[in-house]
Amino acid sequence: MKKIYLNLLLLFATSALFAQTPAPRRITLTENSVVKDTAGYQYPYVVWQKLSSTGDYWLKPINPRDENTEFLLIKRTEQQKAEMLSRMPRPGDSKFFTTGAAIKPFRIKDINGNKIEAKDWAGKTVVLNFWFIGCPPCRAEIPDLNKLALKYKDNPNVIFIAVALDEAWEVNDFIKKNPLAYHLVGDGRSIAKLFDINLYPTNVVVDKQGKVQLHYSGGYMNGPQWLDKTIQESDKLTM
Repeated sequence: MKKIYLNLLLLFATSALFAQTPAPRRITLTENSVVKDTAGYQYPYVVWQKLSSTGDYWLKPINPRDENTEFLLIKRTEQQKAEMLSRMPRPGDSKFFTTGAAIKPFRIKDINGNKIEAKDWAGKTVVLNFWFIGCPPCRAEIPDLNKLALKYKDNPNVIFIAVALDEAWEVNDFIKKNPLAYHLVGDGRSIAKLFDINLYPTNVVVDKQGKVQLHYSGGYMNGPQWLDKTIQESDKLTM
């Protein structure tokens, strides 16, 4: 009986201890959150929100025990960013293409008058980007898409094509300040309509065998990483 009593006493004491342990505070970022860098400079909401959305920066709570804590803006290294992106799932499939299916052939000219024809893609990997200038997520991904295109600029078997809904002269003006190392196509509404695309940006990778292997709509932070991975997988295919 004495042993049972001691066990019950210990159980009640343990329960009381857990009952007195405060639940961890939930830290929430809002437009009013104070975000600073290591030099003490305070960033406006529109600035720190844009920086953190790129994945190049992260926000560290200065005092995690305080729900109204200030945050420190810290730049990720290239390795840290790559590791963070690698933990993210593959972008969800778009509703405009079918994985493993052949892409519909089309012909068009880029803004420099060069012909672009699907029949010339045999044995090549083709990366398509459907976008328009007034689309914020389209513009946001341009720096990473540009890095990817430049990585393969000396590989004649990888073709990058950006199909814009805007007129060619508008695209020409835009890229003066926002360079993009893709073959640029203006007035691409007819091509977007061919695939019934109505969400932007939409990115697609067609492998060396002419089959769609990756396609997604929207601004995925890890989208360019998956484009690169799919290009590499296509490069291993034999014809």
